[in-house]
Amino acid sequence: MKFIIHYSCLLLAFPIIAQSSTDILIFDMSINNGEIKVFNMKNISNSKGYNNQPSFTNNNNFYYASSRDGQTDIIKYNIDDDSKVFITHSEGGEYSPMKIPKQNNLSAVRLDKDGKQRLYSYNFKNGESSELIPDLIIAYYTWYDENIIIAAVIEDNILNLYMINLKNGINKKIDDNVGRSFHKIPNTNLVSYISKKDPASWLIKSLNPLTGTTKKIAKTMQGVEDICWINNNTILSGSESLLKKLTLQKDENWKQIINLQPQGVIKITRLIANKKNDKLLIVAEF
Repeated sequence: MKFIIHYSCLLLAFPIIAQSSTDILIFDMSINNGEIKVFNMKNISNSKGYNNQPSFTNNNNFYYASSRDGQTDIIKYNIDDDSKVFITHSEGGEYSPMKIPKQNNLSAVRLDKDGKQRLYSYNFKNGESSELIPDLIIAYYTWYDENIIIAAVIEDNILNLYMINLKNGINKKIDDNVGRSFHKIPNTNLVSYISKKDPASWLIKSLNPLTGTTKKIAKTMQGVEDICWINNNTILSGSESLLKKLTLQKDENWKQIINLQPQGVIKITRLIANKKNDKLLIVAEF
């Protein structure tokens, strides 16, 4: 019992289970001569409760976490035919769904009713699930390749950055006090993460998983930890209802793309583009 109480206290410190009411918006996106436009907004979740953490499986399909019957399960959404279906049915709640590289399987963070939190793999052919990393409490993550995971691990009530090699079983701590946003940087061998070591100035940093080297890229907007990459030079992020971009070595500050307040958006949180850069997903509070 002591273990479960301790575990729950750790989890309550992080927003993976703080289920504020959010919706997922999809936009058409165009990029011409560095000018980014988003248009044709559509609310694809349009339901009360938690709709969050989207990730593309290809240019036309994506997963996201959604509230159902008092817990959170994973939905697969098809853009072409505007269809969605729940694809997880475990007793625990699933978060942060991602396609596993070079597999048809899904990975997700599962929070069981007894407080246990682990990263799982889900096999759609037989419906089975299995723990990927049994000894780390993973809150957020991304896949670098089919063997390496970059993750925020809960330790001593903060999130620490780990590089996890499933092939050789080595878990290496890289940095401490990081945020929840992890992304492969397009056309590079790097992954970006958010450093929160300085509370007054959060940083976007890069990690080379092959060498363990980290470098500063840019500052986030004040208090903002969610970003996404359009290419290896341009980053998108949101501040309240404002969608902004930063082009490295060109923009001195974040520049506004659009204000979504007229569409009812109060706050932009997570966001992600597909590889073609013609669709943008935004998680928003209304």
